[in-house]
Amino acid sequence: MLDWDDLRFFLALARNGSLSLAAKDLHVAQSTVGRRLASLEGSLGVRLLNRTPEGYLPTLAGQVVQEHAERLEAEAQSLEHAVGGRDTRMAGLVRVTCAETVADHILAKGLATLYLRHPEIMVELIPDPRELSLSMREADISVRLKQPDQHDLVVRRIGTMAFGLYASPDYLERNGMPDFQAGCPGHYLITQLEDIQDATQTGWLTDLAPLSRVTMQTSSHESALSAALQGGGLACLARFRADRESGLTRLAIPPPVPTALICLVVHRDNRQTPRIRAVLTHITEWVRQFSSLLYPADAEKEDKDHTAT
Repeated sequence: MLDWDDLRFFLALARNGSLSLAAKDLHVAQSTVGRRLASLEGSLGVRLLNRTPEGYLPTLAGQVVQEHAERLEAEAQSLEHAVGGRDTRMAGLVRVTCAETVADHILAKGLATLYLRHPEIMVELIPDPRELSLSMREADISVRLKQPDQHDLVVRRIGTMAFGLYASPDYLERNGMPDFQAGCPGHYLITQLEDIQDATQTGWLTDLAPLSRVTMQTSSHESALSAALQGGGLACLARFRADRESGLTRLAIPPPVPTALICLVVHRDNRQTPRIRAVLTHITEWVRQFSSLLYPADAEKEDKDHTAT
């Protein structure tokens, strides 16, 4: 008899193409993914995935199994969505996903005291630069730095995050102040990877400094900040983090840096579930307490001045 969990692990591996990525998606060890694949192939008596230089690719039999497994997955998700909103208990698990910096420096502090209001709700906070799927129940709530466009999601804007351009004093002494009008020749950039949810500022920075060289890319805002502190180059960083670092200098720039909307996102089928609504309310109240820190008054003035011109 087939084990649905084996199919779930097979789908993750078939979609990601590597044990490490599949394990990350499923929050398990790589060996567990390999063991589950072997279990499924043993049950069916056929090889489902071939390991190639490009990663794991489905065999012909694997393609058939993937099609059936995806239909089963869709049915399971449909069932979850149909009955999920009927859960009236103010108890249970709520999974919240967001970018690392938002998790570490904003949400973790607020969610740590949720139990004082709702002692039977447990929050699983998942820092991840990727946009985990709410439709596929990878998470229940997402705090994103851009507005999603999926029709099955409900989005609430709960704040704005200001960014700035930073470098260490050592870096500026070594390389000089960047000449923005000339395209910043002789300078180096630390940027965010393009496929993460808060990479809008990367496009702005590379346009601002087209003659600079990108020497480091990362999916972690904290890693970019650490690299800038060590003199690695110019980095576009969230002001609520970088302004607190004495080892960084915020540079005056011609246009304002693009801001980021802080969006609270939930699947429309789950928004009335009491425990999820409770966490949505708690996050909204907590983030709005820090609105002046996330979007300082001088950033608001710069944006207005630029708009007026």
